[in-house]
Amino acid sequence: MSRFARSPITAVLGPTNTGKTHLAVERMAGHASGMIGFPLRLLAREVYDRVVKMKGSDAEVALITGEEKICPPKARWFLCTAESMPLEREVAFVGLDEAQLGADPERGHVFTDRLLRARGFAETMILGSDSLKPMLKALVPDAEVIGRPRFSTLSYAGAKKLSRLPRRSAIVAFSAEEVYAVAEALRRLRGGAAVVMGALSPRTRNAQVAMFQAGEVDYLVATDAIGMGLNMDVHHVAFASLTKFDGRRQRRLTVAEMAQIAGRAGRHQRDGTFGALHEDGPNAFTPEEVLAIEAHRVPPLEKLFWRQGEPDFASVEALIASLEAKPTSEVLRAAPEAIDLSVLKRLSEEDWVRQRVRSPAMVRRLWAACGLPDFRKLGAEPHSRFVGRLFGHLSEGRGHVPHQWFADEIQRLDNMGGDVETLAGRIAAARSWAYIAHRADWLEDPVHWAERTRAVEEKLSDALHASLTQRFVDKRTTVLLRQIGADASNLPVTIGPEGEVSVEEHALGTLTGFRFTVAPEARAADKRMLLAAAEKRLGKEYRRRGQALIDAEDGAISLTGSVLTWSGVGVATLEPGPNIARPRIRLDRSLDVLEPQAKTAVQARLDRWFAEQIGKRLTVLGKLDEVTRDPQAGSPLRALANALLEAGGLLPRRAAAHLVEALDPPARQRLRRIGVTIGTLDIFAPALLKPAAAAWRRELLALADAPRDGAAVLPRTAPGADLVHGYRPLGAQAVRVDLVERIARAAHDSRKGRKPFAPDPALATSMGLTAETLGRLMAQLGFRTARGPEGEPQRWIWQGLVAPPKPKAPPRDNAFAVLAELKHG
Repeated sequence: MSRFARSPITAVLGPTNTGKTHLAVERMAGHASGMIGFPLRLLAREVYDRVVKMKGSDAEVALITGEEKICPPKARWFLCTAESMPLEREVAFVGLDEAQLGADPERGHVFTDRLLRARGFAETMILGSDSLKPMLKALVPDAEVIGRPRFSTLSYAGAKKLSRLPRRSAIVAFSAEEVYAVAEALRRLRGGAAVVMGALSPRTRNAQVAMFQAGEVDYLVATDAIGMGLNMDVHHVAFASLTKFDGRRQRRLTVAEMAQIAGRAGRHQRDGTFGALHEDGPNAFTPEEVLAIEAHRVPPLEKLFWRQGEPDFASVEALIASLEAKPTSEVLRAAPEAIDLSVLKRLSEEDWVRQRVRSPAMVRRLWAACGLPDFRKLGAEPHSRFVGRLFGHLSEGRGHVPHQWFADEIQRLDNMGGDVETLAGRIAAARSWAYIAHRADWLEDPVHWAERTRAVEEKLSDALHASLTQRFVDKRTTVLLRQIGADASNLPVTIGPEGEVSVEEHALGTLTGFRFTVAPEARAADKRMLLAAAEKRLGKEYRRRGQALIDAEDGAISLTGSVLTWSGVGVATLEPGPNIARPRIRLDRSLDVLEPQAKTAVQARLDRWFAEQIGKRLTVLGKLDEVTRDPQAGSPLRALANALLEAGGLLPRRAAAHLVEALDPPARQRLRRIGVTIGTLDIFAPALLKPAAAAWRRELLALADAPRDGAAVLPRTAPGADLVHGYRPLGAQAVRVDLVERIARAAHDSRKGRKPFAPDPALATSMGLTAETLGRLMAQLGFRTARGPEGEPQRWIWQGLVAPPKPKAPPRDNAFAVLAELKHG
């Protein structure tokens, strides 16, 4: 198997939305076996579902969390919570997600232990924030640290009240009470919100997120659980407060915590924003915090919490002593007493417990019982009583939990009545019993009880979802225009020449393209019925418009930014695909009114239109895309083509110097035939600099500033005067890259070896270059000034380009490894 990095231990660090988790999953899937530890049960489940889809079956994929175990006998890939990673298994790949949580007082010792001990025999990958870097240098010096830049921009949007939040916003609060209060306010102000909290079951959470993703509600209220990699289409993150209770005190969020949560705004290459609900006071961002979050600068960690990962089970005393042992490294700090250790200490004081733990095996069993999480958040004393009763059964007779006790407790929880808080409490209790049921040695029939517990939790989850929706989403349907009648199917809907939709003399709204907009004067309670009335009676018009779009001439379709428009109406959006020449074209949600067959035909028409436009307007990019899919092209050429596509057809040569050096003559000839110039300073396609092609390229790259059409030289402060637009900045001016190459060739044609020479100044003068600009350019081209007779043109001497540091050559048959070296080497 090809190597991703030079070291078997790789640390991939960076802010949110950098694709770290996606990279780890891809790396794991490339090995014969693997395991990844995640910070959340919800995230482990999400990735498990993704890996099952990748592998095509769950026969070899396992999910292991405290409350859920899907572990086929021949499982080779394991998706786990960090606490549940089966470290005794030997696997080729091991990954640890959000490793900076080693600094968390409550769970940090678990992540630190995995950081130190969890290893794959072929590859180990540690994922986390940039703040983890000094800890890695101290604790895992052999790890190769690779940085990952964020795919999109994260910017501060200021403080906005709930009533003014943009659509697709997530509001983050730090207690269940605050979450419910915000969701209730959004129901009144904006029609409703989905709710996501770490304590929800995956089923409830997925149902709530599906409601948000489908556009049934435009707002999501969540705890900071969304900061841990859960994938949702959020454009803006608003903080309801900037303080939280961490188990001991109420404190302000750290910059790292703020950045982790704010970073959920924006997805892949779509930019995101963040802000607060308060303009001033303790719940408003300071300017320093804003700058740090936007720049992804987080303070480096100075310590991680540690606890012995392999404690001594010789006796209870030895177990407690090993768990309270002090770390030897100066960057490690003894973890605060966790609830499992607190429960162990309490139980060890009981005479009956001490009488039963006289062997290492029984000490180990006691510690396993103490590991039962306090899902109900009862506190150490009540929780220790529950654990004590559990251990009492585990330490007597056959060592199994009594069938009747388990059955009675599950039966008590099998009750779908009650409000949101009551149902959430039952789910928390059910999680305790699910945890017990998944310990195969604690029950006589664990498979039966695991299934029974899962069924109850699913029923409670469905009830909680229904209760959340009823409480926080406005489902009222009022009689539409009472004087007309309530049966929407009988309403005589008509469409005017400007798209105005009406029922008899009553205006419903306007039909623009395929989107029906309710008349603004309609009361909020009437809007859903208005929509239903229109959609039931507008089917014929939708079909007619759909066919017109399918039959549309090329000129009727255009690209504006990332939106494909037909007759001036947005019908689809470009989303990131394999590369800039092959984006994904997602139909606008308004086209959901079409029948599936018509939608498929519209999708095909737009795909065909875009491919034809690439072929006509950006031919070079289309040909580069063909290279990336040509197995005969060779790894360096495919990697260079990918890099050029990622940069929109223009790349500084230094950024790909080792790839250029690796190109053989046929590869160089193929690039020339495509229309790519390997220049002295830049690799570019001259055809992309022409005004029409440059305009399309700007649309595809979402570039805001446009340089003046046909300009050879621009003032440095002018719009578009930078490399991404095809202009190389040189002091007070920026010169188009193809003209930079003309000057470079003219200079080399004029020089004679390394003797001083004076190039013809006419070329630079005709372009409008100042003497200062020409001097800077000549220096970048590898020339230095030489003394000459006074009053004569400036003379130059060739000294050669300074070569960039040459990275270690990756395997030549692995384009992914070549790209990795290009980005991170």
